[in-house]
Order: sequence, then C-alpha cells, then structure tokens
Amino acid sequence: MNYYFNKVLSSLSFDEAIIRVTEELKKEGFGILTDIDVQQTLKNKLDVDFRRYRILGACNPPFAHKALLAEPKIGLMLPCNVVIEENKDGDVEISVINPLESMIAVDNDDLKQIAKEIKNKLEIVTGRL
Repeated sequence: MNYYFNKVLSSLSFDEAIIRVTEELKKEGFGILTDIDVQQTLKNKLDVDFRRYRILGACNPPFAHKALLAEPKIGLMLPCNVVIEENKDGDVEISVINPLESMIAVDNDDLKQIAKEIKNKLEIVTGRL
C-alpha cells in the first residue's frame, strides 16, 4: 500500500481545487484545522520561489475523539493532511494521507479499525473530485 492516494484535477484551477476539496471534506464530516501555504512560507522565510502548494489539516471530530480514546498519544499523527499542489504542466494534484499506512507503527487494533473508516471517507472525498 502507498502512504497516500491522489488525483489530478486538470479541469480545476488551484483556487477552485481548494474550495472543492474543502466542500467535499465537509460532506464527510471533516473540517480544516490548519491551512499552510508552503509557497508563501518558503518565500517569506527563505526567499525561495516554489510552486503553489497548500497543506490542509483535515479533522473529523467524532473520529478524532474515537482515535484519542483508543490511543492517547495519537494526536501526534493528527490531523489528516491533504496536499493541493500545482504541477509543472499546470494541472492541480490532490494527495491525501492514507491513515491505514500512517498508523501502521501503532500496534492497536481499535485504532486500525478507526483508520480504516477514515480512509474510506477520504477515498469517497477523492472519488467525488
């Protein structure tokens, strides 16, 4: 298995993709806790030019609560990151963390079941894009 799954959205602009991804995540109960503009951060901190690249930290509160009850330190691996980036050809690519793979280091069967449910929701989101 791969640690992420992705989809190229050649029909959407970068800004449209951010809006669409946020809307689709919301339909599955996710909110955006963090929004990191990597392009702007690298420009401000290092004076480096970088392609458009955003990291959205998505959280589904009921599942986050279940995960924290199952594994108290799992907050170290939350939220679920979604990357929206503009490729060299101008297409926009969405990459989503595979929670099953990111949780593989944690030996907790309850957590694995929760990660499986979250993965299914994130795959639904990606499929609708």
